[in-house]
This record gives sequence, C-alpha cells and structure tokens, in this order.
Amino acid sequence: MNYEIKLIKKEQHKTSQWSGGTTTQLYIYPENSQYDKRDFLFRISSAKVQIEESTFTNLPGINREIMILDGELDLYHEGHHQVKLKKYDKDSFSGDWCTKSYGKVTDFNLMMNTGCSGKLEHLKLEKDNSKSIYLENLCKSEKQTYIIYCATGNVTIKLEESIELTQEDVLILIVNKDKNIKNNLENNLNKINIENKLEEANIVISTVYIG
Repeated sequence: MNYEIKLIKKEQHKTSQWSGGTTTQLYIYPENSQYDKRDFLFRISSAKVQIEESTFTNLPGINREIMILDGELDLYHEGHHQVKLKKYDKDSFSGDWCTKSYGKVTDFNLMMNTGCSGKLEHLKLEKDNSKSIYLENLCKSEKQTYIIYCATGNVTIKLEESIELTQEDVLILIVNKDKNIKNNLENNLNKINIENKLEEANIVISTVYIG
C-alpha cells in the first residue's frame, strides 16, 4: 500500500492549561499550523475538564466532534440542541454556536476547518479479539486520513508491518487520491487490522476527508 504513516508516542504530546483544566494536542494538520492562528485544516486533542461548568471557546467556521473518554457531560447548544453524553458517546456541533457544558470529564475532540469533513468512531476490543478498518472508499476525497488513538490498553496495528500502540499513543495514516487504489484492493491491502492480545482495549478512530 502507498501511504504516509506517523507514530506519535504519549511522551511526545504537548499539554497546556486552559481555564477549565488541561488540553493535550494529539495531532494538527498541516503539521506546521498553529491552533491559536486557526490556520489548521483539522486538529485532534483530548481535554480534561476539571470544573463543573464551562463555556466552549468560540470557533467560527470550525465543525466539531466530541467524544467522552471518562465521566459524563451535559452539553447545551443555545438555540440548537442539548444532549447528555456518557462514556464513548459523541456529539457534533458548530464551533460558532454558544455551547456550555456541565460535568467533569476527559474528552476527545476533532476540529475541522473549511475544506474537510470527518467522523469519530469507538472500537472496544476484548482480549484475543481483532477488528478491521476497511479502506474501500479512498476515492471520496483528495486525501483521507485515519487517526487511531489508543484510549486504554495495548493493541497491535497490522498494515504491511506491525505497529504497537500503548495507552495514549496515536497512529496517523494518510492516503492520497492519486495513489494506485485499484492495485491496493486487488492485493488485499485495503484494510487496517487492529489486534488485542491483553486485557480490554478501547480505540478512538478519527476519519478525516480533505478536498
């Protein structure tokens, strides 16, 4: 398979303080962009909310997906909808909405600027279990990116090589539209296998389409 791959270990993450707790940037694309300048196409992060009530940062033009990794959260999007999120529940909303949250949690965030779209998915793997992510729809966009985040446990990612992910590690897989998709499919290189040999593991997969 023709692809770009990057492994980001837990110790490489950058954590900063915000008014309600801490936030850890897991990946930003392009990699030379800066969150404060809002010049990214997409950004993946995890935040610890340590106060009972907080107001989300206003982010005009940014579409957001949030998933709860630990705890429970009540989200109120003024003039839109409200939702109670439990562990591994998710919600989608616009960054320019007035959004308030109630509850102390650890969450996972996908922020997408104009020019891309995406989704979050939770995978739970019991001991000696495996699951596959299929790549048949690569031609939907100019560039498709998978971000695999190991929320708990330890797993092995099987591509043409084996890559070990421990808790809070991130694997980035980028495939471009101009690669030889047909050849990849014919050679059965159309999926990512995730294997778990130890205790229960929980994985968050972000799929982002650019262009």
